[in-house]
Amino acid sequence: MITDSVSALSSTPTRGILTPVGRTRELAQALAPPTPTAQDLLLLVSELVTNARRHAGTVTALHLRADRRQIHVTVDDPSPAHPQDRSPDLSDGAGGIGWPMIRRLARTLTIHPQPGGGKSIHATLPR
Repeated sequence: MITDSVSALSSTPTRGILTPVGRTRELAQALAPPTPTAQDLLLLVSELVTNARRHAGTVTALHLRADRRQIHVTVDDPSPAHPQDRSPDLSDGAGGIGWPMIRRLARTLTIHPQPGGGKSIHATLPR
């Protein structure tokens, strides 16, 4: 089993996205999955982290783990609010695209409340 974990990510916008994507890229290189799986993994992590930063203000942890059958991604943030479906707004960059994309990419997707507040979003991808 290969495991990588990043905790307490910086709240600066640049590091907030680049650190998780960089760690995910490293894991993908170590796993050497088929190219579509690696691309899906990078996109999934990028969208989960972007959504957490946009709607909760920060990411409190990113956990990446792989077993023989699947890749596990967990993103924690301080907001107890669950993601909501809404109509995409392509005109002003207001979003609405990320959550549907996450749901399409993930084999499984669960949301769990965290003790003391916040939530964990756990997604799996086939390996």
